[in-house]
Amino acid sequence: MADAGGRLAPVAALALNSLVWGLSWWPLRVLHEAGVHPLWSTALIYALVFGAFSLLRPAALRELLRTRGLWLLAAAAGLTNVGFNWAVTIGDVVRVVLLFYLMPAWALLLAWAVLGDKPTGAGLGRLLLALAGVATVLGTAGSGLPLPRTMAEWLALAAGFAFALTNVLLRRLHAASASARVLAMFGGGLVMAGGVAFVGSLQGTLPPLPPLAASNWLVALLLAAGFLAANLLLQFGASRLPSHTTALIMLSEVLVASLSSVALGAAQLTLRTLAGGLLIVLAAAWSAWPRRTPAY
Repeated sequence: MADAGGRLAPVAALALNSLVWGLSWWPLRVLHEAGVHPLWSTALIYALVFGAFSLLRPAALRELLRTRGLWLLAAAAGLTNVGFNWAVTIGDVVRVVLLFYLMPAWALLLAWAVLGDKPTGAGLGRLLLALAGVATVLGTAGSGLPLPRTMAEWLALAAGFAFALTNVLLRRLHAASASARVLAMFGGGLVMAGGVAFVGSLQGTLPPLPPLAASNWLVALLLAAGFLAANLLLQFGASRLPSHTTALIMLSEVLVASLSSVALGAAQLTLRTLAGGLLIVLAAAWSAWPRRTPAY
C-alpha cells in the first residue's frame, strides 16, 4: 500500500480532473453565447483532442480501427458527452449534474444485464436511495409524477445512463490498451456530436457552425487541452488508487460545478434540490465506499 506521500500525486491528479469537468460548463456557455451550438462545440473540441492524441499515440488509432468492441465504447462515450455538454449549456447546471450522477444506479442495472453481476441487498438499497433523490429533485409542489420537465433534464438522465454503459464497457474491454480506450472515447464524442449537429443543420433544426473569432478559438483550444489533460490525469490517478477512492474523489465534481454555477448565476439552489442532491450524492458515495466483496 502506498504511503501518504505516494498517494498525494494521484489524489491531486483526480482532484484536478474533477476541477476541469466541474468547470467545463462555463467555456461551453461562452461558446454558446457566441452562437456556437453545444453540439458543434463538442465536435470541434473533441476533434482537436482526437487529432492531438492520434499524433501522440498512433498505435492507439490502429488498435481502435481494428477492434470492434471499442466502436461500441466510442458510441456510448459519444452519447455521454453529447447529452452532458448539451444539458449543462442550456439547463440549470446543479440539476443537470445531480441527475447525471444517477449514474451509479444505472451502472447497477447495466452490470446485471451486461456482465451478469447480480445486485446485493445493499446495491438495491443504493438504487432506491438514488431514485428517491431524483424524485425529490424533479418533484414540484403541484401534482404529477416527478419526471423530467425540460430538455436539459432528459439529456442529463440520458447522459448518466450512457456514462454508466461506458464504465461497464471499459471493464469489459480491459484487454484493450488504455490509449486505445481513451482515443475511442474522444472519437465517439467527435462522431456523435458532429453527426447530429451536421444532420440537424441540414434539416434546419440546429444552426450551422458559424465562423469563429480568435477569442472563441482560444476558448475551444483551452477546453480541448483541459479535457485531454483531465483524461490523462484520470488515467494516472485511477491506476494508482483503489477504485472506491477514485470514485469518492471524483464526486468533488458535483461540488465544483454547483458552487461555480451558483456563483456565476447559471443555477439556483432550492431546498428541494439540496435535499434531493444530498440523497443522490450519498447513494454515489455509498456505491464507491470500500467493501470486502464486489457489489453494485
